[in-house]
Amino acid sequence: MAEDTTRVNFNAPESLIERADSVVELLDISRTRLLINALEDELETLANDEEFRRRLSDAYYDERVDYKTIEAILGREEAMRMKLLQASIDRTPPVPKLDNGLPSDENFYDETISEWADLPPSDSDDESQA
Repeated sequence: MAEDTTRVNFNAPESLIERADSVVELLDISRTRLLINALEDELETLANDEEFRRRLSDAYYDERVDYKTIEAILGREEAMRMKLLQASIDRTPPVPKLDNGLPSDENFYDETISEWADLPPSDSDDESQA
């Protein structure tokens, strides 16, 4: 089933249209086909450009573009990835709550807690530093 089309009318420099007409005549394609191919190629190039993708994701996270726009430009998989990331960013993490407070050190460790102590240097330490 063919996709719906939309008529697009725009102004372009005459010299550009003359160049395009020369190309379509040589390739035996329509001016419309040449413009569609060029537009598809440019959109593909942009979709793979890191700077463009960063700007697009910033716009999505700032809610200047919607999910459908991201899906149309980058595809469903990448759009879903961005949607899930946004959901994880927007989520407020739960605050842990203890019913009875923290256990004492004795209850937690279930034995005596050792303390760190400075040890006098041994003879072997002096030899390894020499």
